[in-house]
Amino acid sequence: MTVASELAEFSRLVADDDFSSTTAKFVNRLVKTIPGCDDALITVRSGTGVETVQSTGDLGFDPLAPGPIVESVTFREPRQLGDVLADQRWPAFATQLVNAGYRSCLTLPLSTRGDESAVLTLLSREEGQFDESSYDVVLLLTLHAGVAFDNAAIYHDSLELVGQLRTALRTRSLIGRAQGLLMRDRGYDSETAFAALRQASQNRNVKLRDLAAQLVAAHEAGDFDELAAEITAA
Repeated sequence: MTVASELAEFSRLVADDDFSSTTAKFVNRLVKTIPGCDDALITVRSGTGVETVQSTGDLGFDPLAPGPIVESVTFREPRQLGDVLADQRWPAFATQLVNAGYRSCLTLPLSTRGDESAVLTLLSREEGQFDESSYDVVLLLTLHAGVAFDNAAIYHDSLELVGQLRTALRTRSLIGRAQGLLMRDRGYDSETAFAALRQASQNRNVKLRDLAAQLVAAHEAGDFDELAAEITAA
């Protein structure tokens, strides 16, 4: 698949509010693009806690164990383990990485809006793989620092891809807020609240993220009850 067709498909997934497919495509492209990157994952911190929302496979360790990933998503700062055998800042986490077959990792904050934060983690089975990588270089899906872009189109396509991921993360946050409002107001569990949003989105022929935005805005304006009643009516 060409870069152009891949981006077109990626854009469609974002437009369809398909968060899982969007983020899966993003992390898989990172692994294919960044030299030495064997796996990648996205971790999000919201009002409900910290969770890994996407990864390229069964990683064989707990990303949420005390370590660089949790610190990065908490403080919105980069964290790096150049060699897990030599760096003992997070010994328990390092042991898990070694047992899973990894020797180095780089965790970088993603640009998000609102209270929710997200980080991208790159993993390698070799030590020192990300020493030359910088925040912008990785997010733009280029090669290591100092290696020229193949052409200007890849640079601009990469910018677009990162923008699409940010849209997906903002959409997830917005839908999560609307979901929580319905749970509190209607006594729904998480699955029931999401199902109600999805059904109302289809009935009204409105994108799920737009409906979520309407609910959040109504809540802030003090008109939530009326709109929630309309949405949840049979």
